Amino acid sequence: MQWHTLATNEVAKETNTNLTRGLTTEEAKKRLKRFGYNELKEAKKQSALLLFLNQFNDFMVLVLLAATVISGLLGEYVDAIAIIVIVIMNGCLGFFQERRAEKSLEALKKLSAPQATVLRDGEWVKIPARELVVGDIVKFSSGDRIGADVRLIDAKGLEIEESALTGESVPTAKSAVPLMNENAAIGDLHNMSFMGTLVTRGSGVGIVIATGMKTAMGQIANLLQEAETVTTPLQRRLEQLGKILIVVALLLTVLVVAVGVIQGHGLYEMFLAGVSLAVAAIPEGLPAIVTIALALGVQRMIKKNAIVRKLPAVETLGCASVICSDKTGTMTENMMTVTHIWANGKTWTVSGAGLETSGQFYENGRPIDDKKETVLQQLLMFGALCNSSQLKEKGGRRYIDGDPTEGALLVAAMKAGWTKDRIESEFIVEQEFPFDSERKMMTVIVKDKAGRRFIVTKGAPDVLLQVCGQIYWNGREQTMTMAWRKTVQDVIHKMANQALRTIAIAYRPLQAQKRITSEKEAEKDLVFIGIQAMIDPPRPEVKKAVQQCKEAGIKTVMITGDHVLTAKAIAKQLGVLPPDGKVMDGPTLSRLSVDELEGAVDDIYVFARVSPEHKLKIVKALQRRGHIVAMTGDGVNDAPAIKAADIGVAMGRSGTDVAKEAAALVLLDDNFATIQAAIQEGRNIYENIRKFIRYLLASNVGEIFVMLLAMLLALPLPLVPIQILWVNLVTDGLPAMALGLDRAEENVMKRPPRHPKEGVFARGLGWKIISRGFIIGLVTLAAFITAYERSGHALVYAQTVAFATLVMAQLIHVFDCRCERSILDRNPFENIYLVAAVMISILLLLVVIYYPPLQGIFHTVPIALFDWLLIIGLAALPTFLFSGSLFARK
Repeated sequence: MQWHTLATNEVAKETNTNLTRGLTTEEAKKRLKRFGYNELKEAKKQSALLLFLNQFNDFMVLVLLAATVISGLLGEYVDAIAIIVIVIMNGCLGFFQERRAEKSLEALKKLSAPQATVLRDGEWVKIPARELVVGDIVKFSSGDRIGADVRLIDAKGLEIEESALTGESVPTAKSAVPLMNENAAIGDLHNMSFMGTLVTRGSGVGIVIATGMKTAMGQIANLLQEAETVTTPLQRRLEQLGKILIVVALLLTVLVVAVGVIQGHGLYEMFLAGVSLAVAAIPEGLPAIVTIALALGVQRMIKKNAIVRKLPAVETLGCASVICSDKTGTMTENMMTVTHIWANGKTWTVSGAGLETSGQFYENGRPIDDKKETVLQQLLMFGALCNSSQLKEKGGRRYIDGDPTEGALLVAAMKAGWTKDRIESEFIVEQEFPFDSERKMMTVIVKDKAGRRFIVTKGAPDVLLQVCGQIYWNGREQTMTMAWRKTVQDVIHKMANQALRTIAIAYRPLQAQKRITSEKEAEKDLVFIGIQAMIDPPRPEVKKAVQQCKEAGIKTVMITGDHVLTAKAIAKQLGVLPPDGKVMDGPTLSRLSVDELEGAVDDIYVFARVSPEHKLKIVKALQRRGHIVAMTGDGVNDAPAIKAADIGVAMGRSGTDVAKEAAALVLLDDNFATIQAAIQEGRNIYENIRKFIRYLLASNVGEIFVMLLAMLLALPLPLVPIQILWVNLVTDGLPAMALGLDRAEENVMKRPPRHPKEGVFARGLGWKIISRGFIIGLVTLAAFITAYERSGHALVYAQTVAFATLVMAQLIHVFDCRCERSILDRNPFENIYLVAAVMISILLLLVVIYYPPLQGIFHTVPIALFDWLLIIGLAALPTFLFSGSLFARK
């Protein structure tokens, strides 16, 4: 039903209600029983137990559980318990994250009005808003929250703040006049009001045309429930790695058992060896180390004003290829600011954004003394006098109590010295005619200290110009000729082309005894003095952040409910819209399917006048193009798209609870530039994860090769199962965690984003793992054979030497993993945590070898000093011999 196109009597007829008496109590009860309560309904929740169990339906978790069983079979109960603890910790983490996500809808429900004033049986009564039904006639005034979707039938100076739905930074003026445009965007429905929006000025009466899930807010709730939470690239890569490791572990077990039995070894002995190698192939600590690395990244992000609500999302930021950013409050200050002032043929600009009450006035780019410009002082003073807003402070933060446009005029006046105290000491407001959306003007009658009275009127320039008979020019009042009108109209047109919102101001001297009884009497024969132009200005640091994202290969897309002209102007200022970039509005977007949008979306940089459904469509189209999408926003209207995006980012200060609960990342300072810092951190985290995957798997490959080669050469086993497990769980763990603390390389934000389908072993990582692992295995076997021959076939001694060589080779190799190129490219002491981890691991190795109570458990004996020279020499070969070779450059 196109409610906004219908006349009042037609709306009453369609909803079967009486305009003078409203619904009867009996009829309201029937409708309530038939259609249900006016509230947002939640989708059926998964039970807490099922949600918890689902956390274990993951390949890496299954790998860990298999390792637990194997460790148990080997009698390594401490290892088995440690692995189970890791599994449960990961499960609990995922469980609590998903439970928090369910709060999105609960936060949305808080926006519905608790009470409503409704006409029942011919009387106005207050009822719970959840009992509203279609056909109810409701009334509301300044400060009320709208309880349902309403078609207005009366509006007196009514303005409603709808930024949560539309993204517009200023309240919308409302009227009861039917609209002709059937396909008008939600921000253009001036005769409608919507559930959850807030009345900022005036009063209104309307007929309820939708309740509960049928409202605009209800549709957002539906979108939130239907929007799928996307698995992150890291989750997909770890799942891929888990599958590979399971296959490798099974093949190794079968191969080792088969080769050993063929060579005459006992079946039980070979089974234990095969199982040991299977455990060696699986880095049990990997999920825990990944979680720790992400958690450390989270701590660093908090210092940069970004709070991470979902750990895997940290890494996702690192491969974001598109940032879909809401304009209002994210890329702009979300605070209307007067930037241009025109009067007497001069145009001044003023510095100081938002609620800064200090600023410099400029003429032609040169600073001026505003105290010497009489007409400028008058214009600013009139803007503060004809004003109902107040600048207040709470919790150390300033805010405007009242209309944002009036707030901008008030702050501009304060920059010229017209503080509230000064205004109140010099003037008395005798009478006020509030702003009315039909008149589009506000008027006050004022008396100064000398007893002089005058009228001050502000309003839409085109309307105000019609009631002005004179213009203030060159220090005196002159007749408003057609030439003067054209001059003013040209100024208005020029400012509109700069996406500036213009407010004109006029005055009229009033005789001492003259009484004004109506707006019409006051608002005539005025003297036009000038124009104040304002805009929600871009944040100063955002332009640089957008440029840095561009250098990193990340496209920034502006999505806003604001007008096309405003969005285009801001996008150009910030460098978001390139010369050949395209802009698309909501109506055009509505006509396109997701498939059609997919074909065009790469060329579009600005989407204006959009609805919540549009935002979701844009995100889906970009994802189909293969992009990793970061969606930022602060309003209720952003929540579905935030949830559906690969990485949802909400504003911490101005953001609604709904947006925050749907997001994976919350910006404490509401600053787009913080996203750029978070992306850098995300990229570094992923690189660090690659580093310890490289380290862990190369180490495990070395263990596999040394055992496999020994069997193929019909040699005794160089390592016993407990030694392999010890290396896997103890030696590898600390250095891998320390790699997670590595600082970003200098060029991390100069590279293009990773391809979303890039595998774990991309960019030569697989080759590095296998080649280095093979060499580690080879030198370990060489150390074993040398020690075995020189010791007169003392197997335990040779195994201890092999064990020490393997550990030392891995601890030297860890420094090579810090750089994609060569160990020589980075100073090893840059990461003091890694140096400490390596020293602790060496100390633990010496304890296992030289501490008698542990020698029996780990099958070790003391090693002679000469053999330590052999061990260190061979252990260094895999890293330093090939640091500048083919192995390093791959």
